[in-house]
Amino acid sequence: MGVNASVLAIDAGNSKTDVAIVAADGTVLGAARGGGFQPPRAGVEAAVDVLAEAAERALTAAGATATTHVSACLANADLPVEEKQLAEAIMRRGWARSVDVRNDTFAVLRAGLLEDAEPQGVAVVCGAGINCAGMLPDGRTARFPAIGRISGDWGGGGGLAEEALWHAARAEDGRGEPTALMHALPEHFGLSSMYALIEALHLKHIAAQRKHELTPVLFATAAQGDAVARSLVDRMADEVVTMSTVALSRLGLLLAEEVPVLLGGSVLAAQHPQLDSRIRTLLAQKVPKAAVRVVAEPPVLGSVLLGLDALGAEPQAHARARAHYETTIRRSDPSPGSKKPRSLHGRGCSAETPA
Repeated sequence: MGVNASVLAIDAGNSKTDVAIVAADGTVLGAARGGGFQPPRAGVEAAVDVLAEAAERALTAAGATATTHVSACLANADLPVEEKQLAEAIMRRGWARSVDVRNDTFAVLRAGLLEDAEPQGVAVVCGAGINCAGMLPDGRTARFPAIGRISGDWGGGGGLAEEALWHAARAEDGRGEPTALMHALPEHFGLSSMYALIEALHLKHIAAQRKHELTPVLFATAAQGDAVARSLVDRMADEVVTMSTVALSRLGLLLAEEVPVLLGGSVLAAQHPQLDSRIRTLLAQKVPKAAVRVVAEPPVLGSVLLGLDALGAEPQAHARARAHYETTIRRSDPSPGSKKPRSLHGRGCSAETPA
């Protein structure tokens, strides 16, 4: 083991995996990026192989062969039973003496809550799908299964694209109300009609995964005043607020003094004016003390901080790790005046061996 290698932090999404090797004092010793993490499609061991490829490169960059603790925030770890299964699979890789696995929403939550505040709040992540998680200082959490319609979920980029297609198809054939989406969606792919787009998707002339390209088209159409498109954006905002307030209620935070509500994922991070404004307006009505912030830090920072939490690291270590990633953000986006979101302590399903 490298002398200072204490945490192997993983943030794994459907499309990419980020890994960091961190010293006990918060110094980032090595990092790597790998492919997407999709155990439902690939199986647990094959999915962990994707993590392993990036982890081994990060360990090599750090000059280490193992660490003290693995902090893994993973997409598709939606249920406690899945967290346990994944923690056990990661433990078998021998990277550390202990492993904590959480859903990747907790990485956004931990990255967005600063150490100088009471470690509590909620985060909503809206990317391809949607999820929400909240936590209190004592480690109690509020979360949702977030595995699709069967668990009551609606929205995210994928859901918005599907809804836009549904409304556009019905507008063209007369079953639904008129909407500019019936022209805008096929035009995005260089097609003349919704019928042509439906055919192209059905026959796989356009890959199904390309439907996500239609979400920005929906927002652009809404910005031009289309009533149907605007109604979908409003519904997305309503869902974000509903998830937030339910999680806050479960944690007893609805009437708390300033309570962070953190927004992450590509759909929310884009801060579309209609969506962002409605979320903030509704939250101000329902949660008067809500402090709404878009999380700018990369989620892997949340995994790093959760790992340092688990090891009882000093506040200076957290500050050093955060400074590393905030410096990286400033290098990639030098625009002034960006708001810094806020922090937290958390636990996940863990697997441990004696030290």
